[in-house]
Amino acid sequence: MIDDKKPEAFDEKSEKAEEQKAEKAKKPRKKAEKPKAKEVKPRKKAAKAKKPKAEEPKEEPRNENAVNKGDFIKLEMTGTAEETGDVFETTSEETARERGIHSDERTYGPRLVIVGESFVLRGLDTRLPGTPIGEEKEIEVPAEEAFGERNPANVQTIPYRVLRSKGVNPAVGAELEIDGRPAVVRSVGAGRVQVDYNHPLAGRKIQYRVKVAELITDEKKKMEALIARRFMGVEPGEFEIKRAKNKLRIGVPDKAFFGENIQIAKRGVALDILKYFPDLEEVEYYEIIKRS
Repeated sequence: MIDDKKPEAFDEKSEKAEEQKAEKAKKPRKKAEKPKAKEVKPRKKAAKAKKPKAEEPKEEPRNENAVNKGDFIKLEMTGTAEETGDVFETTSEETARERGIHSDERTYGPRLVIVGESFVLRGLDTRLPGTPIGEEKEIEVPAEEAFGERNPANVQTIPYRVLRSKGVNPAVGAELEIDGRPAVVRSVGAGRVQVDYNHPLAGRKIQYRVKVAELITDEKKKMEALIARRFMGVEPGEFEIKRAKNKLRIGVPDKAFFGENIQIAKRGVALDILKYFPDLEEVEYYEIIKRS
């Protein structure tokens, strides 16, 4: 028997589609890619705050024909307590005799002062710059910059017997040294002594009359002035001073060996010279003994 049904039409498109699916199925699947880690950038260091530059010290204006800080000068001076008019120090021997404060142990005459180096009372030292050379000038120093204000705690009462046991015979107005401290006796009575450890000029304004007798500029003369400050009674010109680059040699005259504490004086001069002449590194002494 013959089948009357017609064969189904061949669908080319569907066949191709199935072939493509089969090929895809044969291909190996790609592994899923891991997500890339984010790149961590190094943090920038915070910029350091710039330190403000230290201000350079301003140069003080120079005074013409007058004293400047750091100058070597020879100073005539007389100090007076303003309230009482009492002279307590002077470079004038005549004034010292007139005011009853003369001492044979002191050397009178213009005093070496390196301005700003505390060679004199602080309140006077700070007021010297600007002082004309060769002219007299009055300078007032307040109590706090002179000998300080009075401190009531420095007035104390001590039993009379205690002072006597220390070999002290107290009398009103006497200046004593008690346990290494200078004091003035204010009153004595009823077995007790009132002593005042304040400086006798504490709390008082000071009046100075000064005159710059000389401004020293020569190096050798400066050194001689420093020597004269330590070796009293010996002319500084008798010392030999020889300089070789950064070394200084000082010849000490025979006369200087008769003074007291010569080793202390030599050391003091050496330290002064090394301080005020920073280009020097060494000070050497030698002795000068001449045929008599």
